[in-house]
Amino acid sequence: MTEKSWNLNRRDLIRGSGLALSLPFLEGMLCGGESEQQMPKRMLVSYFAYGAYMPNGSNGIPSAKADHHEWSWWPCRDPGPLTFNRSAAPFQQFRDSVTYLRGLDHRGGWSMGGHSSGDVFATGADMTEHEKTNNISIDQVAANAHGHKTRYASLVLGTEGGTGSYGSSKTLSHRGPGRPIPSMHKPQEIFNRLFNPYSGKGVEQIRAGLKREASILDLMLENSRSYQRRLGITDQQKVDEYLESIRAIEKRVERTSQWTQTPLPDVDTKGLNLEVSHKDPQEYIRCMYDLVYLAFQTDSTRFATLMLESEQSSDSEMWNYATYALGYKGATHDIAHKRPSDYSGQWDRWRAEQHAYFLKRLRDTPEADGNMLDRTLILWGSAHPHASHSTKNYPIQLAGGNRLGFRHGNLHSFEGEKKVPLANLFVSMLNALDVPVERFADSTGTMSELRG
Repeated sequence: MTEKSWNLNRRDLIRGSGLALSLPFLEGMLCGGESEQQMPKRMLVSYFAYGAYMPNGSNGIPSAKADHHEWSWWPCRDPGPLTFNRSAAPFQQFRDSVTYLRGLDHRGGWSMGGHSSGDVFATGADMTEHEKTNNISIDQVAANAHGHKTRYASLVLGTEGGTGSYGSSKTLSHRGPGRPIPSMHKPQEIFNRLFNPYSGKGVEQIRAGLKREASILDLMLENSRSYQRRLGITDQQKVDEYLESIRAIEKRVERTSQWTQTPLPDVDTKGLNLEVSHKDPQEYIRCMYDLVYLAFQTDSTRFATLMLESEQSSDSEMWNYATYALGYKGATHDIAHKRPSDYSGQWDRWRAEQHAYFLKRLRDTPEADGNMLDRTLILWGSAHPHASHSTKNYPIQLAGGNRLGFRHGNLHSFEGEKKVPLANLFVSMLNALDVPVERFADSTGTMSELRG
């Protein structure tokens, strides 16, 4: 068959996108003396799989007729000032920087399976009805607004890596419908991507390669536009999507080229074990949190997601995390179904300890007249709570952001007549990050209870 003049060489497409996607978005460290308005405002969305232990009450709501269970994921029974039971004890030192929110969830996840609802934790998409290919995640909304200010627009991490599939996502981040962002899971590769992106190549060599990339992308765009008008409506829509992906790559090439003008930050790697194995889950998870911390500290990015275990991890070492950490005789997933009293709360406590480790690193790092935690929002939770496959009343904790207008130290209840979507919290978080959105997913407003 004769090749048409407008046919694209797939080898060129792969070559054209590969380099652009493998290079980071380069940026330098902040200068001193910034005003409060100029200080970085950051966000991490962190997810834990297989739900949480909530033994004394139906539907994840503690019973008002019973004493609060010492191993319930919720730190206390009644809304109001926080007290901390055994499960939540690691967060007692952060009383003035953490908030628990009960009764929140995504309507779009109600009809999904308990594990599948993890797909929409950061998007709120209605994947059972109107948004079959998911939708944009909260971190990417923030990155679209402010990602150009840093070396990386965002950082997407997960303990298993990749994107997974429908109902079995292994990433929290999505650029938009049908565009999941693969999570990175190998500490050494993550570190190299952040702080050693040139792989031994000189800056001039990198710039020359980027110039070639830009030329290829320009040719691809020109060729695509030339034949688009000859196609039917359906094919034109497909080409529009294709052109959008090329333009996105072109923007990244341009961005990367600009950031080669800025020196890479020096990073202290003391105590950072980049060769850690999943068989040491505490060391591995803390290493992942350390990488987020270093990315924030160097202002390499301000927006990150971290998926701690996916909801479908039977083919990975995450299946054995509770065995390695606690000596549990069975798959980690089984805790969500069997809820053994000797391990369920202890497993939640162990996960809390790892998350508290990250909060402490931020709090102990001075920044201007406060600390990094003051200007970092950290959403931590899961998309199914008390029963093994429930999709309502997510376990949700919000930490940090004291200098961004958030008031902490309470358990808030959004049950019954007070019910509002979890997306309302997302709107409040985005507004605090200077992303002036009025709506996100199925939101109905903001959460005035949390911000001064």
